[in-house]
Amino acid sequence: MKRAVPLIALALVALAACSAHPRADVSIGELHRIADRFDRAQLTQNAAEMDRLMADDFILIGSDGTRQDKSQFIQGFTAPGMHFDFVTPTDRYFIPLGPDAGLVGGDAVLTGSDHGTPFRARIRFSDTFHRIDGVWRAVHAEATRVAEPAAT
Repeated sequence: MKRAVPLIALALVALAACSAHPRADVSIGELHRIADRFDRAQLTQNAAEMDRLMADDFILIGSDGTRQDKSQFIQGFTAPGMHFDFVTPTDRYFIPLGPDAGLVGGDAVLTGSDHGTPFRARIRFSDTFHRIDGVWRAVHAEATRVAEPAAT
């Protein structure tokens, strides 16, 4: 029994040391930079950058409720004849989910053209990012189409 007491004390000290200094949540500034890179890659139709910024098991729940994987998402943004105007998201929010994860959302009016036919769609979106092996990646996104505010 005398020998067990020091071992228990040593285990308690080790446990306390592990939990005494939890890593801080990801900063809002870092989430902002990650989200801006992801948005820019989409709007500039940069397939290689989107591929780098997305996890292989990425999932999108689209504005029509369908589920898309990484390759479908990239193909949708880089389809021939598709053009996007630059858009700045509004009403953005940044939610740290720990040191290696965070959620970014907001509102955006997407405009552009599809084979010369103009389009305009207002969406509310959320993108979830996770630091995997030291690299930030988009792991999930959701886009919900919302009605434009009525003109007054």
